[in-house]
Amino acid sequence: QVQLVESGGGLVQAGGSLRLSCAASGSIFQITAMGWYRQAPGKQRELVAQITRGGTTKYADSVRGRFVISGDNAKNTVSLQMNSLKPEDTAVYYCKHQTYRSYWGQGTQVTVSS
Repeated sequence: QVQLVESGGGLVQAGGSLRLSCAASGSIFQITAMGWYRQAPGKQRELVAQITRGGTTKYADSVRGRFVISGDNAKNTVSLQMNSLKPEDTAVYYCKHQTYRSYWGQGTQVTVSS
């Protein structure tokens, strides 16, 4: 059974940086894209950043220029470097691998204090 495991969340002051990583246990074939989503309390889950197998990236307007997504197709891992963090970035962050279906991680908490 495939599981995605996120790591790297935590508490950081505004202006600081965190790096999230996501690895898959088990085999996942034909991943077309990997991404990061987040969900803040009382809000819907939203796309933060995505990278396709071909390397095309997509970012939410709120994080563009501050966050950088990277992926390793051979290892099926995806990372998110988050810089210049703001309190409004506080949320549970989830990684997702997309094949013919979606695989989700369990989420990792990111808290940015002002």
